[in-house]
Amino acid sequence: MIRKNDDEQKSIPTSKVERSTQFVKTGFKIGGNYVKHYSKKLFNSNISRDELNEDNAADIYSSLSKLKGSALKVAQMLSMDKNILPKAYVNQFSQSQYNAPPLSGPLIVQTFRKLHGKTPEKIFDKFDLRSSNAASIGQVHQAELDGKKLAVKIQYPGVGDSISSDLKLVKPFAFRLIGMSEKELDVYMKEVEERLLEETDYELEVRRSVEISKACAHLENIVFPTYYPELSSKRTITMDWIEGLHLKEYLETNPSQEERNVIGQALWDFYNFQQHELRAVHADPHPGNFIITHDGKLGIIDFGCIKELPDDFYYPFFSLTSEGFFNDKPKTLQAFRELEMIHEKDSPAEVEFYYDMYRQMIGLFAKPYSSDRFDFSGTEFFEHIYNYGEMIAKMPEFKQARGVKHFIYINRTNFGLYNILHELKATVRTDTYVPQVNLEI
Repeated sequence: MIRKNDDEQKSIPTSKVERSTQFVKTGFKIGGNYVKHYSKKLFNSNISRDELNEDNAADIYSSLSKLKGSALKVAQMLSMDKNILPKAYVNQFSQSQYNAPPLSGPLIVQTFRKLHGKTPEKIFDKFDLRSSNAASIGQVHQAELDGKKLAVKIQYPGVGDSISSDLKLVKPFAFRLIGMSEKELDVYMKEVEERLLEETDYELEVRRSVEISKACAHLENIVFPTYYPELSSKRTITMDWIEGLHLKEYLETNPSQEERNVIGQALWDFYNFQQHELRAVHADPHPGNFIITHDGKLGIIDFGCIKELPDDFYYPFFSLTSEGFFNDKPKTLQAFRELEMIHEKDSPAEVEFYYDMYRQMIGLFAKPYSSDRFDFSGTEFFEHIYNYGEMIAKMPEFKQARGVKHFIYINRTNFGLYNILHELKATVRTDTYVPQVNLEI
């Protein structure tokens, strides 16, 4: 029996023409919102942009939700970077961290038949056509086989084939929202494209999930599902179902400080073990990728986005987080140059400007590493980060491309981690897995 749901999608635009038409329609809506805003401003010059932002955010999110895939994934990523978007966009786009409109039952059956040559009922003992969770690239269904409860993730039709064209269509929206220079946006989009191409390869995700789960198996208070390659494909993944609550639901149960600290410590160890021991990290730290189990452990349910940290990035970057490193100006400048934060053509005045600004920036990032324990519940640390981000976003000196491409996902990973720890109001030990750097870079 298929549940009747007016929000279900009966189809997804898959051709370039269909998807570009959806963007054009959205562009017209946004144009209309601007006309409405400036018409009101004629009669009230003090009117704010809040209503305009809310209208635009709703229209853009509605369009991206229908398209799904990489377009919706970019919205999800932007919603995590709270200091570069107006609040209305963050609020709208953050919906993609948990739920997007699901595909209808018949479309799921059609997709499954195309991928496996069988309907899901022919493969599993039970298969719920109602999705349990629908996000940017795929949606999850509950199934059973031989008495075992399973989660089956199904990728939306056409997602993997439309990444490059989608990102070109998203670019004008991102350009206006973020305010980056075109060159910097091109670097951003290229790195995003590479990661998204990997993220839509579910066979690669299963292999990585198995490898990283084994490598992290010793970490305390973390659980991983078992994956079933024989029941998976390039566009489907079958794994154990983990019972529990998403972060938002978990916090609504008013867990104790001790319980929140346990989850926070598990998150911290999970990310820093990967960064500093494996040199490859789960680079998608949005709350929808985690489950807090009923016995108070952290379940990791998605390994789609993995970012590798090459030596020529890892050593200079994490050296900057070492205590006392900034006391040696020549070494600091060398690290900044290796990371392309300071360019060869910069004038002496520009070198001094960027040296000072980046010292402050890295100093903020590295603050949790500056002692063996850090309390993420306070607002002061995050206010400093957001205020600094807002300040440099308005500075013309930062409209040009600065920094190697690896910053895009490493910043996203670590600040995403910080934000979840802040939501948990957790205090964690930060000396469990620390940067392994040779200060003589």
